[in-house]
Amino acid sequence: MARYNPKDAEARWQEKWAQSDCFKVREDPSRPKYYVLEMFPYPSGRIHIGHGRNYVMGDVVARYKRARGFNVLHPMGWDAFGLPAENAAIAQKTSPATWTYANIETMKAQLKLLGLSLDWSREIATCGPEYYRHQQALFLDLLDLGLAYRKESLVNWDPVDMTVLANEQVIDGCGWRSGAPVEQRKLTQWFFKITAFAQDLLDGLDTLERWPEKVRVMQANWIGRSEGLLMTLALEGAPQAAPQELEIFTTRPDTIFGMSFCAIAVNHPLAEHVAKGNAQAAAFIKDCQHSGTSQAVLETAEKKGFNTGIKVRHPFSGAVVPLYLANFVLMDYGTGALFGCPAHDERDLEFARKYGLPVVPVVIPDGADPATFAIGDEAYTGEGRIANSAFLDGLDVASAKQEIASRFEGMGKGQRTVNYRLRDWGISRQRYWGCPIPVIHCETCGVLPVPRSDLPVRLPDDVSFDRPGNPLEHHPSWKNVACPACGGAARRETDTMDTFVDSSWYFARFTAPHSDQPTDHSCADYWLPVDQYIGGIEHAILHLLYARFFTRAIAKAGHLSIKEPFAGLFTQGMIVHETYRDSSGAWLFPEEIEKRDGGAIAIATGAPVTVGPAEKMSKSKKNVVPPEAIVDTYGVDAARWFMLSDTPPERDSEWTQAGIEGAWRFAQRVWRVVTEPLDALGVATAPAAIGPRADELRRAAHRAIASVTDDIEQFRFNRAVARLYELVNNIQTFGAPGAGDDEKFALREALEILVVLVNPMMPHLAEEAWTLLGHETMLVDTPWPQAQAELLTQSLITLAVQVNGKRRGEITFPPGAPEAEVREAAMALDGVQRALEGKPVKRVVVVADRIVNIVA
Repeated sequence: MARYNPKDAEARWQEKWAQSDCFKVREDPSRPKYYVLEMFPYPSGRIHIGHGRNYVMGDVVARYKRARGFNVLHPMGWDAFGLPAENAAIAQKTSPATWTYANIETMKAQLKLLGLSLDWSREIATCGPEYYRHQQALFLDLLDLGLAYRKESLVNWDPVDMTVLANEQVIDGCGWRSGAPVEQRKLTQWFFKITAFAQDLLDGLDTLERWPEKVRVMQANWIGRSEGLLMTLALEGAPQAAPQELEIFTTRPDTIFGMSFCAIAVNHPLAEHVAKGNAQAAAFIKDCQHSGTSQAVLETAEKKGFNTGIKVRHPFSGAVVPLYLANFVLMDYGTGALFGCPAHDERDLEFARKYGLPVVPVVIPDGADPATFAIGDEAYTGEGRIANSAFLDGLDVASAKQEIASRFEGMGKGQRTVNYRLRDWGISRQRYWGCPIPVIHCETCGVLPVPRSDLPVRLPDDVSFDRPGNPLEHHPSWKNVACPACGGAARRETDTMDTFVDSSWYFARFTAPHSDQPTDHSCADYWLPVDQYIGGIEHAILHLLYARFFTRAIAKAGHLSIKEPFAGLFTQGMIVHETYRDSSGAWLFPEEIEKRDGGAIAIATGAPVTVGPAEKMSKSKKNVVPPEAIVDTYGVDAARWFMLSDTPPERDSEWTQAGIEGAWRFAQRVWRVVTEPLDALGVATAPAAIGPRADELRRAAHRAIASVTDDIEQFRFNRAVARLYELVNNIQTFGAPGAGDDEKFALREALEILVVLVNPMMPHLAEEAWTLLGHETMLVDTPWPQAQAELLTQSLITLAVQVNGKRRGEITFPPGAPEAEVREAAMALDGVQRALEGKPVKRVVVVADRIVNIVA
């Protein structure tokens, strides 16, 4: 039989799958459903082979579950809004829509090369009005429920691009694209009230048993539930028009006697009063506004403070401490104010050392002497007893917290409370290429929802990017509209939604992508939740948290019946590749270099090339491999096999030439194993008598069924691959069948099992081999094999025999053989007798079904 020709077979089978619509599904209550979904891609251009790993993993699961009898939904779409399209429009003088849809067509063709079992009839693109009109309807539902609202908020403002920047887009205090110093500015923004579900989102993590523990921990930390005390402290010297008390939330009220200063955020209401009469304070505030607004940015920045001259009175000792404006205090956490206890908080200690403030330890290790215990370069954050704290001295931390809370409450100056780090989700973006927010602003009637009959609010096609800022704001007519209430002149909202909104419900839309409502309840009830979600760990917090919130929110609006969108989550590792640079430091593509003498040269010039470490495939570093090159040379099945075989799927996998060549050789090996004995195969019915050779092959094949099944269920794809290598080895060791029907039957059975088990990984090769084995139906419609329990135990096992720790031979027995028989057979081995040389045997240790140790 000729070599397997993947180029011919893969195109042919993909065409047959498409013609038969075999991956198109509909609801079928008579069958169990399985919904597998990979995080949908952003259509940024051409994909590389590194993008394919999560899609191939999802496809293995989809094909396997389909063979197990499940009604499998495996859809695909495009997360198509976002700033890169606007940047491309500016750079290439095209429209974001033209750029985006061209990329979608290119990437769709590339994904189809991978032979994925996708239901393309459900394809969606979030930039299409047929999708975002439903998103606008959901926004109005949340508006009706009070879960969407508008408020003034502090944002990162780029004064050149005239847009709000995410914290990640602020680099060293400057806009990532313009390079201009960023300002913290108050703008009126739209928000989703995710905090209304804070505790429910936290509690729900306990139900997500098929999520990685690290992801659940990351989400729990982001939600950040903390129990503490809301306390009120008296101020002295505050401006007359300002509040005369300061409200502080703290989780460590037990350290109140270590308080050496208090601090407030620069946008705290009290800070505004201070700045009115103090030019230096105003200048300090302005300086602090040229930085990011995230906690991560502020935590790592140099701690800066400005002494307001206001004093805060200690509630028990009567002493006063200074009140500072501080750049590390966040207004949107707690109350935007804190008391500093430098002895037991690293941030407070850094601040106190800088400004010469007292550092008084009030929690000391058990057994330490309060008179001598001191704080050095690090704050003490361990357990211990309270010291230097009047009536709290000698208490443990927990008891001290309760005592202080009781005293504050008794004075009417405190209240035990729960606080969350989670903040409401700001969804306003001053950009064109996003879902328009469906509200209208009327000076007479206020902010009004767009009438639902007028949805979608479509983006205009004729926008210009020749001015900085939001093109919707500059458009000559789009924003001008009649008020739906009074009919007077009004204007549309020109902010668009954060693209995270688009991806927070697309999984629900896939269940009924052509419905005239956002969801079809019966379809959503049948398919949801997603049984297996697959994507990168970089989405462990925001995307997954927003999707969990949005599911709850639209369920409250009556669109869904579930709280948790994703029952199972798997975070795959990345495909990495070496990097290459020429003498000028320019990056080179892998196809531009040639490995030689342990190094590499540039093919074009012959000059030496610096080979860098394997890194995530990146267009900027050119360490990418296009799928077309792999498919043309080795076939997509070889690429799929290599992606699954090299490392555990949760770890990064390095793409190498040797690896893909090895996968191609194995594909050819499977082809030979199947095709060479075709003329010698028997019928598919087991004969009455099975000889020992046939029995051993059957046992190997059925053990492979059990192992591969378990490995795919547990996402151990690399182990499943190893089991299939073993099965191929067993078949090749078996060789040609004898004249008996039992061996011909056993070989046919083993080959058919091999082909069905290989199918989720190498579906084109498997379909081709299945046809050659005489089957008229497609393998894609063939059930998964069932392992026969009686064949899962080995008929014989091999035990090593050692004398004084050195191997001297081996014996073969059925599992569980009597120890006396094993001992007798081991002692009778010629190698054992030669090793003993007549010495008396002290003892014989038989480790059941494993080894025999003879000690002389």
